[in-house]
Amino acid sequence: MNKEQLLALVEEGFRKPAWHGPNLRSALRGVTADEALWRPAKGRHNIWEIAVHAAFWKYAVTRRLTGNRKRDFPENGRNWFERTGSAKGDAAKSWKSDLTLLASMHQQLLNAITGLDESDLLRPLSENRHTAIRQIAGIAMHDAYHAGQIQILKRLHTNKMM
Repeated sequence: MNKEQLLALVEEGFRKPAWHGPNLRSALRGVTADEALWRPAKGRHNIWEIAVHAAFWKYAVTRRLTGNRKRDFPENGRNWFERTGSAKGDAAKSWKSDLTLLASMHQQLLNAITGLDESDLLRPLSENRHTAIRQIAGIAMHDAYHAGQIQILKRLHTNKMM
């Protein structure tokens, strides 16, 4: 796989038309803060948490690709970031802000991939010995996986309301 193919794969997982159904951005389109906060059961993640989780992993892969050691993700912690509460007040604004964060992390990832030389794709990344190509393909699959998960959560939420 070359860099252009990887970029196309990452875009298909996030915002370009995909053969498999909704990509991550389209799965999130139209989701309200109320829907994003709903969780199917105690101890289960909600759509909002999945969106921020996806943003974090785009950030993490970007750091791996660039070798940037600076920790500058705007949330404390790693992997999962709890989102609870009511959709009243500033929640809608916060939800939009986290969607903007996701889009921003996606763009930074694209920039990092674009900045790679073709020879960089097969080089193991020092942090975990996986190649750049594996990390890039993995983040595309990560988006597709969570897009499907979000579609299921939206359906469960709709059925709950009936």
